[in-house]
Amino acid sequence: MNGSSLDEIELTDGRRVRGFADEGYGYVVDTFVADFVERDDVGAGCSVYVDGRPVVDVWGGLADRRTGREWAHDTAAVIFSCSKGVLAICAYRLVEEGRLDLDAPIARYWPEFGENGKSGITVRDALTHRAGLPALDTDLTKGDVLAWDRVIRAIETAHPIFSPTDGHFYHAMTYGWLVGEVVRRITGETPGRYFDRSLAEPLGLDTWIGLPREEQERVAWMEAPLPDEDSQAARESARIATANPLVDRSLTMCGAYAFPAENDYVTFNDAALQACEIPGANGISTARSLARLYAACVAEVDGLRILSTHSLDDACREQSAGRQLSGLPDDGSRWGTGFQLASPPSQPMLGAGSFGHAGAGGQLAFADLDHRIGFAYLSNQMGGFGDARARKLCMSLQTALGA
Repeated sequence: MNGSSLDEIELTDGRRVRGFADEGYGYVVDTFVADFVERDDVGAGCSVYVDGRPVVDVWGGLADRRTGREWAHDTAAVIFSCSKGVLAICAYRLVEEGRLDLDAPIARYWPEFGENGKSGITVRDALTHRAGLPALDTDLTKGDVLAWDRVIRAIETAHPIFSPTDGHFYHAMTYGWLVGEVVRRITGETPGRYFDRSLAEPLGLDTWIGLPREEQERVAWMEAPLPDEDSQAARESARIATANPLVDRSLTMCGAYAFPAENDYVTFNDAALQACEIPGANGISTARSLARLYAACVAEVDGLRILSTHSLDDACREQSAGRQLSGLPDDGSRWGTGFQLASPPSQPMLGAGSFGHAGAGGQLAFADLDHRIGFAYLSNQMGGFGDARARKLCMSLQTALGA
């Protein structure tokens, strides 16, 4: 498909793909369709902006396989850890407003955090997975997570497991409260409300941290992950995840809920968990809005650019890379401050100028400085270890850009 638009593509099983692609971007649509045919997608959306303008916006398949509800132009999905990139953008907005110093101790903004050996941990440490708090001393419940302040009290009393200078350990869930409470202490607003007021409303985004009740019917039903590939890296990851209890505690927020799924039920399908704020993991968005958000980081979108070149230079300096303290295999993942950087072979994005974040099960959103691009791919079929759907789309986008 190499034309400037498409009305509809019908798959052999009756599912449909709709949307448009500008001249030269048909490669991306072809790969998007192949994800349904060859890589077991159920429903998905993909959007690309270049120089602040949409050049690809496609969606298709089923938003809810149980009912047959189709994925529509305004269908949203749980974005999992893509939420971390959204929160990082909020942090850099506060930096640009002169209200946040990333190299200051967290305790400057949140004095109670400094208890039990945490007084020297900086905001940047939290944004680079070096805060030493991937899991907490206290077991938590779903009710604790819904309440916000109970998690904050647990963080305040926690002892760090390691020092920032020891290395990094991916803070799968705690990242959101560590950074989110700093946002709340500075602004007086929860991170979800701050994002909504300062970014989502001005840019016209359908992106939320804390889903409004009236938007619930638009959200896709997430399907449990596909089986992992049979590779040495996949087997080693599974072994270490079982052997190191900190990995499980980091993913389940100290036992508050299963993650990503239990008995084929994806935990974040729970309406209560979607409605609360878990800023590192429970964001919900359309692909179009995530691409638009990242596009506005590197170019003007309807006259609005949200991050300066100085902020992006700082954000994209590598801070954490290599084997994690968890012992999980090194898959090439690299982090700047708050953002995942291009991380071949697992997540190459478009190259050295790319920054954003992947999410559990195959979600991906990023910007690219060199090409002034915002990109997002969201699916409701979670993938397993080695999932290639987003990576293939990035390769097709590279082909389009070079064509």
